Amino acid sequence: MDTAVALSLKDLKGVGPAIAEKLTRLGVHSPIDLLFHLPRSYQDRTRITPIGQLRQQVAAVVQAEVVQAKITFGKRRSLVVTVRDDSGVVNLRMFHFSRGQQAQFTPGKPIRFFGEPRRGPQGFEFVHPEYQVGNQVAPLEQSLTPIYPTVDGLTQAKLRDIIDQVLARSAHLELDELLAPPPGSMPLLQAVHTLHHPPVGTDIAQLTEGSHPALQRLVLEELVAHHLALKALRVRTQQHQSSPIALSDQADQGLMAQLPFSPTNAQSRVHTEIIDDLALTRPMMRLVQGDVGSGKTLVAARAIVQVIADGKQAAMMAPTEILAEQHFAAMSTWLSPLGYSLALLTGRTGAAERRAVNDGLLDGSIDLVVGTHALFQDSVQFKQLCLAVIDEQHRFGVEQRAKLREKGLPAGIYPHLLLMTATPIPRTLAMTFYADLDCSIIDELPPGRSPVNTVLIDQARRDEVVERIGVAVTENRQVYWVCTLIEESETLDLEAAEATTEYLRQQLPHVSIGLVHGKLTAQQKFEVMTAFKEGELDLLVATTVIEVGVDVPNASLMVIENPERLGLSQLHQLRGRVGRGAIASHCVLMYGSPLSQDSKHRLQVMRDTNDGFIIAEEDLKLRGSGDILGARQTGEVGFKLADLSRDMHLLNAVQQVGSSISDPVQINALIHRWIGNRVRYAQS
Repeated sequence: MDTAVALSLKDLKGVGPAIAEKLTRLGVHSPIDLLFHLPRSYQDRTRITPIGQLRQQVAAVVQAEVVQAKITFGKRRSLVVTVRDDSGVVNLRMFHFSRGQQAQFTPGKPIRFFGEPRRGPQGFEFVHPEYQVGNQVAPLEQSLTPIYPTVDGLTQAKLRDIIDQVLARSAHLELDELLAPPPGSMPLLQAVHTLHHPPVGTDIAQLTEGSHPALQRLVLEELVAHHLALKALRVRTQQHQSSPIALSDQADQGLMAQLPFSPTNAQSRVHTEIIDDLALTRPMMRLVQGDVGSGKTLVAARAIVQVIADGKQAAMMAPTEILAEQHFAAMSTWLSPLGYSLALLTGRTGAAERRAVNDGLLDGSIDLVVGTHALFQDSVQFKQLCLAVIDEQHRFGVEQRAKLREKGLPAGIYPHLLLMTATPIPRTLAMTFYADLDCSIIDELPPGRSPVNTVLIDQARRDEVVERIGVAVTENRQVYWVCTLIEESETLDLEAAEATTEYLRQQLPHVSIGLVHGKLTAQQKFEVMTAFKEGELDLLVATTVIEVGVDVPNASLMVIENPERLGLSQLHQLRGRVGRGAIASHCVLMYGSPLSQDSKHRLQVMRDTNDGFIIAEEDLKLRGSGDILGARQTGEVGFKLADLSRDMHLLNAVQQVGSSISDPVQINALIHRWIGNRVRYAQS
């Protein structure tokens, strides 16, 4: 444990109950937390900048002499002080001033001031800079001045003073070195001091961009701490008792006989990995990754059948009612002929039906329930829940997942957990931030599916696209038209979708067109999507704020308007809604000109590959980890310093360093230092 913990916040000068409460709001509970409460930016007050070298909005210290001071009247009354040095002239402007202040600025008097120059009516000017007039000025700072994240009532000066007190003590107490520093990296204590007080000449850009060696030293340690926390979670999970499943070849053969196709080699491999887990007395914790259309649902069904055949219950959860309906329909087709009892539980389930489902789950007469967040409700209790399947797992938070697992505790067991995602996760990222899970990959599409052909078309060729839609409809094919977000505004997005729908109805009067968007009720969305799935609609216009993940094999064309507004993973997910049948399918990315270099690169990636893992790697480089890790990591388990899109290059080192640490005391100290009270997720 860090020896500096012996020092408490109340031991610091100027920290009373009121300041301690403000520090708590910053996530600071101990002096150690103060050492790791790092600046968000820096000011360079270590040198004088000549007026002639000032740059707009780049803070600077200027040494000059007063030329004149006068009051001016415009939209607002202000005091304008003109000063000069050997290189030029600049103005200081004060909107709030007194006669005494005005009297300070006598011509010829020396003045030193600090601030950010901006464009004024007569060139650069400083508005309300910090200043000292006369010969008695404080010496220049000896290091860059840190600017910290703070809260109302806690000034930068006060926060600097408090942190400096801890820094002064840490030099004597020594901050525990919990990692063996990689060759060439800074010792921890030196890195901390450097980040709070960077010496003269330090590259501010390196500090603010996160590439400075001192910050990278701490980022490495933080990433290692998160990795170790997940490995510790894995150990704890494996200590829980689960119910081993008596495996049945007969049950599996009964399911497979219902299918008009054979599983792929990849599906069979993943199935073997799952049933090996189900046979153990510890709970399975497995993540199955599979691109859109790879057959994850069948893999889940084969696991569910094993559990039900052994006389136990299973639950399958999806993030939306539409997806839950889709899974329920598939499971009913496969499992009902085998004599198994299924139920659907969503927000649309009526009160009487809900009571019947709850009763069936409690007395064990229902073998499988498929549902949405409705499964979290306290009224939903099981006789013996032995397997929980969560689809699109990144859409659920950690605590939600833990709540579903707790449904098995009345029977004295932890249910096996099978997580599924169609968002491919780069291997290094998965090894680091899914260290509590076993990972399986379905890396093969079922036979008969051809890759979606993706083309890029300028919006100026919209008429050609509309004409192509007309041809597809005459060939009895269905079409998606996706309208993307406009400035993250749902209202503007809806207006654009409605305008697009009206335009398409005018251009294609013979085509049956539907519209689905985020402001429709759940029932309205369901009705529109069902009409599309059943072929009553030829063309579906949809915004991206709703789930369009319905399996419509007859849909062979998708138009995505303004795809440059979306990330690669989202584009890939949308594109996966076509190409689900045997017919050749197409995705038209209809972009707006001109495109930025970044947008060009992203759209070219979409055009050049259908490989979800390549797309995920590119998306991680361009957009960061949020879309990939989802609520699981970017919610309850946020980082203090690390940024995975910036710090991906450290993940191999994280693996190596994490594997080299086995001392429980060292591991707990690292987790406490970087995660502290945020380890709630470790109970999930």
